[in-house]
Amino acid sequence: MTGQAGSLDAGTAWQAIFHAQVRTSLRCSYVNRSRSQPAAADFSVEKYGAKTREKEECDEQLLAEYATLLGFYIASAAVLTRLATEKDRFPRRFSLLDLALLGIATHKLSRIVAKDRITSILRAPFVTYICSAGAGEVEEEPRGRGIQRGIGHLVSCPYCMAPWCATALAFSLLFAPRATRFFAGILASVAASDFLQRAYLAAKDKT
Repeated sequence: MTGQAGSLDAGTAWQAIFHAQVRTSLRCSYVNRSRSQPAAADFSVEKYGAKTREKEECDEQLLAEYATLLGFYIASAAVLTRLATEKDRFPRRFSLLDLALLGIATHKLSRIVAKDRITSILRAPFVTYICSAGAGEVEEEPRGRGIQRGIGHLVSCPYCMAPWCATALAFSLLFAPRATRFFAGILASVAASDFLQRAYLAAKDKT
């Protein structure tokens, strides 16, 4: 009986030591984790393009240059809007045909400006050629610093160019509707031809 009591006391002591060590380990890990976490998140605009260990390969965010381009876009749109208002050029509404025509023309014009191989001469001061993307298009990346790189981001991205092209076509439709519909029809025809060419190649590959 005495041996059993001694073994029980020893077992109880070892269990107490084990639980104490576990509690100490958990408390230390919690304290270290709490100290490693930042006190508060930094939502300042200045940190938006900051280089971090996780995004060392990401490109810098040119907020000042983007603000300049955005300011130019807004100022141009405001001047044209005032001019159109003074001349009473705004229609009460766009027809569905005009909206469809402008949509397709914007799609094609933005890709011509940002991706077409022939217009690469216009983008050359702001971008660097990477490779051919097929179907008469190229892959490019912005180059340089400051406003040069900011413009490079704009002119090499068809999605970024789309609002600019849409705005230009819309105001052109207000001031010169007949000419705009004519050239927008050309762009729409080219866009339709592109899809037909791709459909032809796809059908040819299946045969």
